[in-house]
Amino acid sequence: MSIHKEVKRVTTHTLQEMKQRGEKITMLTAYDYSMATILDDAGLDVLLVGDSASNVMAGHETTLPITLDQMIYHASSVVRAVKRSFVVVDLPFGSYQGNSREALNSAIRIMKESGAHGVKLEGGTEISESVRRIITAGIPVMGHLGLTPQSIYKFGTYTVRAKETEEAEKLIADALVLQESGCFAIVLEKIPAKLAKIVSEKISIPTIGIGAGADCDGQVLVVNDMIGLTKGFHPRFLRQYINLYEGIKDAAQNFIQDVKSKDFPNENEQY
Repeated sequence: MSIHKEVKRVTTHTLQEMKQRGEKITMLTAYDYSMATILDDAGLDVLLVGDSASNVMAGHETTLPITLDQMIYHASSVVRAVKRSFVVVDLPFGSYQGNSREALNSAIRIMKESGAHGVKLEGGTEISESVRRIITAGIPVMGHLGLTPQSIYKFGTYTVRAKETEEAEKLIADALVLQESGCFAIVLEKIPAKLAKIVSEKISIPTIGIGAGADCDGQVLVVNDMIGLTKGFHPRFLRQYINLYEGIKDAAQNFIQDVKSKDFPNENEQY
């Protein structure tokens, strides 16, 4: 008789406990079944179905063009693969800004149609009503402060945010508002490490950093960047663990060579 080891699913409660005992939270993006299978198997705590799919999967310059339907497609693919990780899905641009009823409807569609475990929204005080409304429906919400890529045209650049005192104070206030509104965690993107440390200590919910220093309660990267599938993207905060771009290119070139030279398929590779 084989003893089947029960896989314990990660929940918002798990993440809260991790912060309390000082255990770092790991999060990577995932957009498809194959990658999600690998990442879940590797033991990631959280998988983020990011609107960064707009860039890395669809080739858009910004995250703005991706639609709610497309996010649901990616999220469904990821959820089908996952046995352990907590799956969070970005509400895409235009599906929640300025209208808490629309925000709720978008969140409900994501949860219902993809089977995901929570949603993520960018912004602070200005989205607190939407956050409250979504949570009232029993849907966990992750916040996102600092560099908010959906507001790229407002900022005009992807540089580090909240370096000035005024913006830093607003970010701290926003983090407290998001916590009060019921968020279970907050992503802090591209802000000074010192500020991220202050926020992480000030709030009782986990912070997950990307380019926000080592004092956040967890870290997130875009998986395509982390495994070197994207070419020529080397921001300071990125640690590339493998160069799959070159590896896959080499494999493809070897395949071309073997087919052209009639080496593939050989006798053992045919019926």
